Amino acid sequence: MKFFIDFSVLLRNRNYRFLYVGQLVSFMGTMITSVALPYQIYHETQSILMVGLLSLAQLIPLVLTALLGGALADHYNRRTLMIIAEISLAIGCLLFALNAMLPTPRIWIIFLTSAYMSVFIGLHWPAVGGLIQQIVDKDDFSSVGALSSFMYSSGMIAGPTIGGLIIAHFGLVTTYFIDFSSFIVSLAALSQLRNIRRAANDSKKISAWISIKEGFFYAFSRKELLGSYLIDFVAMIFGMPTALFPAIAQSFGGVEVLGMLYSAPAVGSLIISLFSGWTKHIKKYGIAISVSALLWGIAIIFFGLATNLWIALLFLALAGALDTISGIFRSVMWNESIPNEFRSRLAGIEIICVLSGPKLGDTEAGLVAAAFGVTASVVSGGILCVIGVIACCYLLPKFWGYKSETV
Repeated sequence: MKFFIDFSVLLRNRNYRFLYVGQLVSFMGTMITSVALPYQIYHETQSILMVGLLSLAQLIPLVLTALLGGALADHYNRRTLMIIAEISLAIGCLLFALNAMLPTPRIWIIFLTSAYMSVFIGLHWPAVGGLIQQIVDKDDFSSVGALSSFMYSSGMIAGPTIGGLIIAHFGLVTTYFIDFSSFIVSLAALSQLRNIRRAANDSKKISAWISIKEGFFYAFSRKELLGSYLIDFVAMIFGMPTALFPAIAQSFGGVEVLGMLYSAPAVGSLIISLFSGWTKHIKKYGIAISVSALLWGIAIIFFGLATNLWIALLFLALAGALDTISGIFRSVMWNESIPNEFRSRLAGIEIICVLSGPKLGDTEAGLVAAAFGVTASVVSGGILCVIGVIACCYLLPKFWGYKSETV
């Protein structure tokens, strides 16, 4: 049994290789900018509230357009939609850079441009999900899930670190131009994709609203899919208290350990991604997702109870690793079982769960911490995560019993 991540699909599948490399580079650029924007906002305003409002300005349009992006990607050429979206995102990076050149950068430009870019991220992500399913064989879905986890975890570790160094040594203008350049690389990679078959819905012209409703009806008719969404949503709300990291950092010595808390889950994710070859041999996806999410909640409980920094970091890394295992099997399950004509619309639903869950989780963690304390908030969140996972499995037996459709 192979335990190391399988890179062979990148060698065998030319289209996926170009897509993966392009998305890896652009994601790294996005993570660099994710450090630059809040830094610039705080530097100009000295207001934590304004930094928080920036996240809200980015989230709302993305959630609204993810469903529309899914509907469009299921009925039009997905590569074309990705090219349009990435050109628009590159323009946004230029706007950030031009604004940073001003003697006094305009905060309203940062907010407006961030919202503008979120619109096109919402159009971009569903197209990526549908396109991957089009160009990759079913036998490679497990490898693709692991490679995606590797891309995101490595980007979340390296991107912010590189971004901080670039800001410190070269300034914000250079930082934004580097993100712009990352989209140029991604667009060049997209231009190399060849012989992509038409989506099943290309010739079916219906309104976007009807298309979105079709996607929701399909998702809710598939209890196994519904279970995969709900378990991730429950775990995100209760099981990852990132809003409490600044307060937790104070108990472990101060702000110098804050970055370690934020990066620990990504380190665990990266490690499990590198040694994910074994996941190809697991076929009971419902059980694999459920057990991973259950153990994730338990890891968070022990993180909340930890009084030693390194033990706390260990359990955070373990939680990140378990989240990645769950994510790999969710990805394979979605790609195997969702027809391509619905893939992008359901990817839009997945994006909403992934993005709104942590935001709601931050709110829940903050409210409980304010009422009962930080430790009580983290531990109770882990317990509720465990209870929620068990409830999902009990109420949705089709999800718990779901097995791979491939031999």
